[in-house]
Amino acid sequence: MFSSEKANVGLFCDCFPPVMDGVSVCMQNYAEWMQKKTGRVCVVTPNVPGTDYGSLPYKVLDYFSVPVPRRHPYVTGIAELDPAYLARISRIGFRIVHAHCPFTSGHAALRVARLQKIPLVATFHSKYRDDFERVLPRPAVDLVLKVIIDFYEKADLVWVPQASVIDVIREYGYKGEVEVMDNGSDLVADYPESFFAEARERVGVAPGEFVLLFVGQHIWEKNPRLVIEALSLLPDLPFRMFFAGNGYAAHAMRQLVSEKGLDSKVTFLGTVMDRKVLTDYYAAADLFLFPSLYDNAPLVVREAAALHTASVMARGATASAILTDGYNGFLTDNDPQVLASLLRRLASEPELVRRTGDNASRTIVRSWEDCVDEVLRRYDDLLRSRGLPPLDRI
Repeated sequence: MFSSEKANVGLFCDCFPPVMDGVSVCMQNYAEWMQKKTGRVCVVTPNVPGTDYGSLPYKVLDYFSVPVPRRHPYVTGIAELDPAYLARISRIGFRIVHAHCPFTSGHAALRVARLQKIPLVATFHSKYRDDFERVLPRPAVDLVLKVIIDFYEKADLVWVPQASVIDVIREYGYKGEVEVMDNGSDLVADYPESFFAEARERVGVAPGEFVLLFVGQHIWEKNPRLVIEALSLLPDLPFRMFFAGNGYAAHAMRQLVSEKGLDSKVTFLGTVMDRKVLTDYYAAADLFLFPSLYDNAPLVVREAAALHTASVMARGATASAILTDGYNGFLTDNDPQVLASLLRRLASEPELVRRTGDNASRTIVRSWEDCVDEVLRRYDDLLRSRGLPPLDRI
């Protein structure tokens, strides 16, 4: 905790553990590494009932929230309507604030930046249009996107986590400058060869089974239907498929697996909070299946690559732009027959699968420490450009 009411960096986001998705994992790693390097970090996020942040090495300020309809466990709220939060944050002097979401937390970051006359960095993480088109009529979606872009236009710096995401924010109407700032992986390590065989034993995989993995929200936008339908076309292939995560489509996914007669080959793990357990599943997998058309720059693909596991992604998707087909990953059409044929071929070519996973680990993985070092250098450059001193370091 702080020895005084000062913070080098304020990190603002609408989701933070125990809510688990790529953005919350990003926030968690930013906070952990910035705390180690600067000593004073404060996370601002909506309250998740029953959560105690007291054991964390950095400060977390949460504000009143309500559940997001049809998107459990997500919550939202308006920080400016929470008197206790306003009283607490008014006592903290920030040096720079970084918003990882353009909604309630982003506007809280903007308010702090204006009141304290400090820079605001904003990262554009997600395909927000897809989220809103599922629940709102088109005129309302257009209005929401305008509000989102208005927010990014007020930031001093706008970052995206992958070069292909620039096209998305431009499509939404943003015309300002954009910088690419990569995300990292907290699973980067030198794993001995024995670790991978032992991981297969720990997750209960039989020798000779072709192991497939999906990690992420169980929502149809991430295209799990394609995976399940493709697997149903491989009745003679000795595979095991693991789905890790949760979401509004989880029950329907289980039903579809049963309808396709795949119960004996497909396992639903639910949300895996233990990173060591999740690492075992990444290490045990031969391939990571992530044919999402929804994601921009999924952390899970980099996490899989850190364990030398190549991903199968949708051809033409924003997320798959980091892959070169057959070199550091594999691309598939959005067609169950095509994906099934690819999986059958790759199951018979273990050396190609292994080599592609090794290439993925060399080309698309970066440690969070390395990423945060670059983030802090960019913060310092921005502060200097505003005539302000760089951040303190431990």
